[in-house]
Amino acid sequence: MKDENKVEPLLEAQNINLKFGKKIMLSNISLKISFGEIVTIIGPNGAGKSTLLRVLLGLIQPDSGEIYKKNNLSIGYLPQKINYDQILPLSVSRMMNLTGIYKEKYILHSLEETGVSQLFDKPISNLSGGEFQRVMLARAFLKNPKLLVLDEPVKEVDYIGQSELYKLVANLTKKRGCAVLMVSHDLNVVMASTNRVICLNKHICCEGQAEDVSLNPEYLRLFGLDAESALALYSHHHDHTHNI
Repeated sequence: MKDENKVEPLLEAQNINLKFGKKIMLSNISLKISFGEIVTIIGPNGAGKSTLLRVLLGLIQPDSGEIYKKNNLSIGYLPQKINYDQILPLSVSRMMNLTGIYKEKYILHSLEETGVSQLFDKPISNLSGGEFQRVMLARAFLKNPKLLVLDEPVKEVDYIGQSELYKLVANLTKKRGCAVLMVSHDLNVVMASTNRVICLNKHICCEGQAEDVSLNPEYLRLFGLDAESALALYSHHHDHTHNI
């Protein structure tokens, strides 16, 4: 019998397994994403983070396991890398309409939310890494998603800008009332902006709140850290804020 008091997750994966040839990419992955929470997947290079996102989005079919999505779930996706021909005169406004046609007022509103409305007519090729990521974040929000999926959204952004961008994501998702599933290579940067952390290395090594994961022996071993260093980093990211 279905528990009427149980909140249905937006997305759930059960026992996901995937191999590329003989190489294990994902092993027995189970997770849930619920309304209103920000979940961050961390792990070293080659841990399967981006692959897991693509499996959850239905872009890659797993060898086994099940994925459940809430009916009519709208998803906004910001991939790790977007390829475009820099020779083409592609403006921000045209980029925003590549996967759908949106009225100018909605595009401007979305760009304004991410702090880059002044770039509406600017060529994409002239944007800095941080500006480009804010434009792509605005583009992901155009669908008014209930789940926002971000694959290393700060990869081309400087360190201080990374912290500011994560704060922006946290504020906008709270304002819009959606959940976030994102990949990051650095737990220390996302600590203040995430509700739950999943540490991945082909399988789920550990998960929980950021502070708990940062002190978990599996996390420390995976990243070559000790508990004293991890605690110092955690405290540093919570006792003050950085301003640009």
